[in-house]
Amino acid sequence: MTKLVVICGATATGKSGLGLALAMRLGTVILSADSRQVYREFNIGTAKPTVAEQKLVPHYLIDICAPTNTMTVADYQEQAQALIASVSGSPLLLVGGTGLYIRSIVQGMKIPRVAPQPELRSQLEEISQNQLYAMLQQVDPAAAQKIHPHDSVRTLRALEVYYVTGMPISAQQGENPPNYPILQIGLDCNTERLRLRIHKRTEQMIADGLVAEVDYLCHKYGADLPLLNTLGYQEIKRCLAGEITLDEAKELIVLHTRQFAKRQRTWFRGYPQIEWFDADAPDLFAKVLQRVEDFINI
Repeated sequence: MTKLVVICGATATGKSGLGLALAMRLGTVILSADSRQVYREFNIGTAKPTVAEQKLVPHYLIDICAPTNTMTVADYQEQAQALIASVSGSPLLLVGGTGLYIRSIVQGMKIPRVAPQPELRSQLEEISQNQLYAMLQQVDPAAAQKIHPHDSVRTLRALEVYYVTGMPISAQQGENPPNYPILQIGLDCNTERLRLRIHKRTEQMIADGLVAEVDYLCHKYGADLPLLNTLGYQEIKRCLAGEITLDEAKELIVLHTRQFAKRQRTWFRGYPQIEWFDADAPDLFAKVLQRVEDFINI
């Protein structure tokens, strides 16, 4: 039977390195759970595995979407589930920090397959959030109870699904957990150590050519490409536009990455199934390997 090992946690905690070492030792493959690594050409700023690393271990679910398209959670889930069902190797490693991607797999989230509807959204966005939320309360009171009145993103999505399918989004959601065993391992470290890790990684990204990557992407796709407004890219884009210096851009990347990591830690701490390990422990690999081998041999 297939067994799945999840390596998760906040950004810069060393998930990719640990996953690579485990995959090499176990002779298995890595499935990425990163919502930006799915996009081609966005490499340095997403901390995507290098070509050399991908030669050491097969990596899946990276470079599977054009930057001009949108990879939805439903799209990701469909491809990931198909891979888990077909790729040989046990256990498979699911490695990344996108909590919703991971949850879609380990909990088998039922996700309405409704693509974004730009025309419908533009019409809805002309209506105030208070009115939109009142509309949602009428057509899907169950969903409205779970959505904060000021959460415009989820309100719009719930209304979008309702008007496209004619069914409340709450009636199309739920979970269908997989029937294979899953071990979830989380990496974490104290706030100061994480700050140092983030700072070091930011410096490395700059040294690896992040500025040139952003410049290339801006010229190829236009500076208004949504992905160029994400972490690491938006700050360098401002630098290239002459709005801030490179040092200021680096400071902002570190700040925004720390804020993002805090949100990730909060998300993952909400799942008691995750077994936590100290990312800075000198014997981290040995401890995790032992836990994984115990899991495999059950």
